[in-house]
Amino acid sequence: MSKKIQEFNEYRSKMNEKILATDNKVIKRIFNLDTNAFKEGHLPVKTKELLGLVASAVLRCDDCIQYHLESAMESGVSKEEMMETMSIANLVGGTIVIPHLRKALEYWELLEEEKQ
Repeated sequence: MSKKIQEFNEYRSKMNEKILATDNKVIKRIFNLDTNAFKEGHLPVKTKELLGLVASAVLRCDDCIQYHLESAMESGVSKEEMMETMSIANLVGGTIVIPHLRKALEYWELLEEEKQ
């Protein structure tokens, strides 16, 4: 596994455990709402992950982008679909999103390498 992917996932898991261990009811509910929002429903998971990717890019959250890229790939998103999604994010978010596009493409390529 790529060091960058492994570090991201280990850090995310470790910190989520610490956060949830604080037993804060509001935070637990937010985490639960996030989990349930991305489950299969009227929209397929693949579509929801692409929507999450656009929102994350527009909000310029690289951690969120990486999370949604991993989930999108697991949901069967192709590189072409991811790039089209990121083109919409750049259209909506403006040129300030371009640095996040660069990082997103780099992370996607790492994920592709892992998949092979």
